[in-house]
Amino acid sequence: MKKSDFYYDLPENLIAQTPVEPRNSSRMMAVSRENGKIEDKNFYNLSEYLREGDCLILNNTRVLPARIFGVKEDTGAVVEFVLLKQIENMAWECLAGPGRRAKPGTRFSFGEGLMYGEVLDVKEGNRLVKFECDGVFFDVLDRVGQMPLPPYIHEKLNDKERYQTVYSKELGSAAAPTAGLHFTPEMIDELRDSGINIGYVTLHVGLGTFRPVKEDDIQKHKMHSEHYFMPKETAKLINETKKNGGRVICVGTTGCRTVESVFSFALKNDGDKLDYILDEDKKKLLLPEDIDFSGDTDIFIYPGYEFKCMDGLITNFHLPESTLIMLVSAFLGYDNTMNAYKTAVEKEYRFFSFGDAMLIL
Repeated sequence: MKKSDFYYDLPENLIAQTPVEPRNSSRMMAVSRENGKIEDKNFYNLSEYLREGDCLILNNTRVLPARIFGVKEDTGAVVEFVLLKQIENMAWECLAGPGRRAKPGTRFSFGEGLMYGEVLDVKEGNRLVKFECDGVFFDVLDRVGQMPLPPYIHEKLNDKERYQTVYSKELGSAAAPTAGLHFTPEMIDELRDSGINIGYVTLHVGLGTFRPVKEDDIQKHKMHSEHYFMPKETAKLINETKKNGGRVICVGTTGCRTVESVFSFALKNDGDKLDYILDEDKKKLLLPEDIDFSGDTDIFIYPGYEFKCMDGLITNFHLPESTLIMLVSAFLGYDNTMNAYKTAVEKEYRFFSFGDAMLIL
């Protein structure tokens, strides 16, 4: 398939600039994988589509206030840094702009001296920066940093927590797993009380998620790598769900990429440990329950991919020609996906990070 196959025309006024309140009052398009049927709902109607014994997989990563502005010590020039990945201790791989002002050996002050950094090296256009500060690094970063909002959001975010899920826990993301922004604590409690299982995974979202696909032949596209973790408790919960006939529903493409990466890894490396059970029409692949799964994944899911775990997906509406709309197309089907997006534009759904939700079952 070609990149242009995933293009759709989006009026700029449909790109959500601010989140709605309360979180679960956003609209939700429910789409059937079987026939593409569309229903217009609100996110607080989610429970109408879930059954007792289903399992929601939530990504509990927490966004770093990773956007920091440094003052160059010798000239006073201001350079913007975005922390991408912790390499060791206080050393981070960062984006820097303008990059010409951040050459190896240059030093910067952040937050009027609350933190300092020195550029150690340049790797594939990114900077390796060693930071120093008094106290705990992440506490200082919280004081000097800003949320790295996507480039299509131009409004200022007054409340940092509004770009975090209510269940965020593990620091490390450069962007939010935005499908989870629709949940409230009360809604999660209500779902759990109604017999819906809740499992957590961690995938630290990189800024590569916003990078465009440049190759016209999508199979030539190289995905960015992101770190994931699935505890054995979640693996056990997924197994129990499948054994009991429930559905594994991932909240967000990051949750999808995590569970599919884990199942692919387990199938490739631990085939002798995997448990298979037979039902009437297919084998159900289950995970070993005595290990935690962690690693880096660059899994690229596009039409033709065979899903090994996920039975349902909650996601937002994604950019034209992005890897994320390709993932949705792989799960929902290409024609159903493009029709759903056409309908979302016609019905003026709100798009992207602070936008509305899509439920695919």
